[in-house]
Amino acid sequence: MTAIYTIWGYYARWTARWPAMAAFVPFVPLIAAWGFIAWLEIFPPVFLPGPVEVVERAWTLLYKGILTDYLADSLSRLAVGAAVGMCIAIPLGVLIGLSRRAHDFAWPILLFFQAIGDIAWLPILLVWFGFGLTTMTFVIVYTVLFPVVLNTVLGIRSVKPELRRAAQSLGASKPRILLEVTLPGALPNIITGLRNGLGYGWRALIAAEIIVGTSGIGFLMFDARRAGSVEEIVVGMIVLGILWYIVDSWFLAPIERATGQRWGLVTS
Repeated sequence: MTAIYTIWGYYARWTARWPAMAAFVPFVPLIAAWGFIAWLEIFPPVFLPGPVEVVERAWTLLYKGILTDYLADSLSRLAVGAAVGMCIAIPLGVLIGLSRRAHDFAWPILLFFQAIGDIAWLPILLVWFGFGLTTMTFVIVYTVLFPVVLNTVLGIRSVKPELRRAAQSLGASKPRILLEVTLPGALPNIITGLRNGLGYGWRALIAAEIIVGTSGIGFLMFDARRAGSVEEIVVGMIVLGILWYIVDSWFLAPIERATGQRWGLVTS
């Protein structure tokens, strides 16, 4: 027991000094178990390659430029789809949140289409637009739209009416109340919706690339299935996990946390 506490003390000090280690260390036993199972050949190597084989395949894909090109394609599609989705979702959420009539009219529609998964649209999108960027962009926009709209509506309706009335009593106009009271008060919820929407959009993009793509990480994994290269499939899975961890932990989560702290929702 003393040894466990000692090891934990070292771990706490090291991770406090090098925060990136806190994200890597939990995977060490997982990688070790994976390597041990592969070494025992409980499963044939063609079904479960070891970590060394996967790293070698990743290096080959990097050296040939395939992995970087496909990753750039996936990120550019996500950026375009997410940007379009946010440009539609935030104004729509503000409108629905501010107007009771708009809320009563639009809320059932939002819930209805939210229940229809993004992948369920692919068959009809293929009929309309075929295999191409338009189909994948529509899927991303559709997936990002609803978390952002719903969280924006929640944020707008969560702003205390007393704050609006106080600003109005000081002579603030409606546009100024919206820009300086309502939107700042709703911003933490909007940021949370953006974080959730981007997470859903990333997964929807990979699914769309698997089904209709001709490039991208999802296509890389699906094309590897046809070639029987499990190493490339695992490389794609690892890249997806690492990339989203970096985006979420290093960018989205700090922005969400800073926004909440700025507007008094959480303590620093």
